Parts: sequence; C-alpha cells; structure tokens
Amino acid sequence: MDGYENLANAIILQAVKDYRKALRRLNRNFQNKDAKRTVSEVERFFRSDWYKTLTSVDGELLINKLREESRI
Repeated sequence: MDGYENLANAIILQAVKDYRKALRRLNRNFQNKDAKRTVSEVERFFRSDWYKTLTSVDGELLINKLREESRI
C-alpha cells in the first residue's frame, strides 16, 4: 500500500506545485493564457473522481487555501 500512497501523494503534490506556479503567473499577468489553462486543468483535477480516489482531502478546500495563499 505504501507504493500506491506514495504515488498518489506525488501526483497531488505535483498538481499543487503546478497550480501555485500558474497562480503566480496570473498575479503578474492576468491575461496569461497558459496560466489560465493550467489553473482550469488543475481545478478540474481537484474536483474529479480520480482525485477523490487518491485522497480524502477536499478538493474545493484545497483550491480555496491555495488561492488564499497566492494573495498574500
């Protein structure tokens, strides 16, 4: 089970890193199409059934926390 959990955690952590980076790019240039696309894709992942299979962490809560963090 450890291997599965490690893989699941790595997938989610990469999504968080990608989301943070895209939010920073949007803060600098709100018209950045690549950043908008990444934000949209990662939010879709955080709301997906696959995400819910990987973790019990609420995706909406995670989105909100990361958005708050990017405003600081």
